[in-house]
Amino acid sequence: MIYLDRNEFNFEPSSLVKETFRNFDINTLCFYTRIYDQGKKSILSVYLSELYGIDERQVILGYGAEDLLKMAIHFFLTEGDNRTILIPKFSWWYYKSIASEVNGVTDFYPLYETEDSFRYDLDELEQIVKEKRPRILLIASPNNPTGNGLTMEETKRLMDMVPEETLLLMDEAYASFVNTDTSYIKELTEIHPNVIFCRTFSKFYGLPGLRMGFGFTGKSELMERFGRYANKYLGYDRLSEELGIAALKSDDHYRAIGQVMQEAREMYTRELGALEGFKVYKSVANFILIKYPIALKERLQEEFKGMSYKVKFMDEPDINSHMRITLGQREQNRKVCDAILKVVHS
Repeated sequence: MIYLDRNEFNFEPSSLVKETFRNFDINTLCFYTRIYDQGKKSILSVYLSELYGIDERQVILGYGAEDLLKMAIHFFLTEGDNRTILIPKFSWWYYKSIASEVNGVTDFYPLYETEDSFRYDLDELEQIVKEKRPRILLIASPNNPTGNGLTMEETKRLMDMVPEETLLLMDEAYASFVNTDTSYIKELTEIHPNVIFCRTFSKFYGLPGLRMGFGFTGKSELMERFGRYANKYLGYDRLSEELGIAALKSDDHYRAIGQVMQEAREMYTRELGALEGFKVYKSVANFILIKYPIALKERLQEEFKGMSYKVKFMDEPDINSHMRITLGQREQNRKVCDAILKVVHS
């Protein structure tokens, strides 16, 4: 079975990641890290601090980005009486469940379909935030499943319009597919005390089984308390830390894979976008969203089932005639496109 339904990695890790795993000293696991004696969390948080130019005390690590999101939502929704979080209407199902675990309230703000994409309406969102005064505003950039993201200018505007009593929780799990310039994270965490950026090794670096996420917080006394809540006094999984650093050092390897994904985006747009009843949305993530005539749904499902390929058929309201396809290897992308064309022309 070829899984192209969960935005996982269908390539190989970099040679440096493989070498780091082969050469890992198993005796390292017999001791706690001594870096906490220096008031630091781990070799990975130190490396991230140097790579992003951010104070190591503002770096947070977790068991995947989902863990960071969960810790942030649980922590901030139980600080004070405000227990409301705003999330996108079309978004990762996991967002909808976290607040309820601490008796929080989840509310939604809209995304709008454009000619070839989806978008956040920042003017409307500003008004919604003023009216609802949420404790947390969660923004996914890029967003799953729609594939749209914010520009750096839009991100900066968003920061400026959110009141300080609202935590701006930025899920950037797919952000490395967008650009290589991360300087805005340092800039914005210096200015805005109420922001948390969450990233992961699961998507761009293709290591979801590593279960390691990382993030950066703004500067404030409350964020310092959150940092103590989120971070581990005795460090993290020593092997995962070393593999994470190896992945971060392998940018060229993953950028080459990103180019294969860009070729796939262009192929889907060119070959399916012109078909009657189809719409291929622009994506800045490792997946693409395609709208198709709903009458073809069962035939498409049967075609993929017969060829042992699994893609995601969306079933949420207003997006139930769409499929989300993970961008994989060239041969996989070609077979998926051909399968869709076969159903259309049969």
